Amino acid sequence: MRERLVSLDVFRGMTIAGMLLVNNPGTWGAIYAPLEHAEWNGWTPTDLIFPFFLFIVGITTHLSLTARRARGDDEGAIVRQIIKRGAIIYLLGFLMAWFPFYQYGTTVPGFDDPTFMDRFVYRLHHVRIMGVLARIGVVYILSALLTLRTSLKQQLVIVAGLLYGYWLIMTLTPLPAYGGTLGYFTLNDPANTVEAFVDRAILGNHIWGGSTTYDPEGILSTIPAVGTAMLGVMAGRWINTQRPLIDRIAGLFGAGSLAMVLGLMWNWVFPINKNLWTSSYVLFTAGMACVVLATCLWIIDHMNVRGWIKPFVIYGMNPIVAFVGSGVLARIIYTLWKVPFRGKTVSVQAVMYQSLFASWLPDKLASLGFAILTVVVWFGVLTVLYRRKIFLKV
Repeated sequence: MRERLVSLDVFRGMTIAGMLLVNNPGTWGAIYAPLEHAEWNGWTPTDLIFPFFLFIVGITTHLSLTARRARGDDEGAIVRQIIKRGAIIYLLGFLMAWFPFYQYGTTVPGFDDPTFMDRFVYRLHHVRIMGVLARIGVVYILSALLTLRTSLKQQLVIVAGLLYGYWLIMTLTPLPAYGGTLGYFTLNDPANTVEAFVDRAILGNHIWGGSTTYDPEGILSTIPAVGTAMLGVMAGRWINTQRPLIDRIAGLFGAGSLAMVLGLMWNWVFPINKNLWTSSYVLFTAGMACVVLATCLWIIDHMNVRGWIKPFVIYGMNPIVAFVGSGVLARIIYTLWKVPFRGKTVSVQAVMYQSLFASWLPDKLASLGFAILTVVVWFGVLTVLYRRKIFLKV
């Protein structure tokens, strides 16, 4: 068990480091293609990061629940812990979205001379309800409860129901604004999918700030995201068996390859799409996660090649610190903290980027250089916490 958890920490650490790399470019106007999300349909390596993390959540959910049962915890205590943990994760995400708890900038829509209270209320009325951590919290609660007392066969039926049900909702629901046109025919129109209509109807002003028409972590797309975590639970069950390690590795490779093929086939009629979290995307990315995890297990535990893993273990031991800390710091240096520079008032991040990288490197390489610096800085922070045995658990 201990060795398998090291591989899981490495997999999680690689995912977190990848998240920091793609979330913190020097400039959003100059990014290498693999470090950008697909514009709509399709995928890039960046589109694997979030589903990989949800898949890991599923694996650790199974391992955690198994350990709690082994300690003798009753089902009621386990359910309460699941709800408490998911609520804390959601709350962290909500507070991150709300930070700095007032509407910043020189203008506030609807106010000529806004007071601090005006800015506070406006921000609260427009804070994003969903988001990455918010989705993780919701998905964790639902996937944990759905797998708590169910057999593997029942879990497969539930996942199939979630994925097929979502497919039918997204493609066969008539859209009144399009004269009753079925959702299938608007899948390539981000503002007019069934998901977008539901987000606008339920979330209103609380949609992602990068869009006024849909939320990439919206209401309907959370349904198949639960499927991603449940597939992770199934992988956790397999990893946690007493079979020889090489058999478990082979099983992950086989199941992952099959899921990827099925996802690519489903892509013909329900395109792989991260923003919609389509059913084909669930299968394809879960399959890829299985293959990557199997590779980690094979290299680290079977071949015992471990000289390279320490940085990723450090990242993997404190994922909440890395995610929340980097998100808050990015909001400060990219948006809130302004300083004079070359006759203009710009963000601290812009000063750092221009001074350290853009002044002597090509645009995309300079932007990548700043992103790598972010990864290195947070590695330093997490190393200090690791050495002092400080790990934030929720």
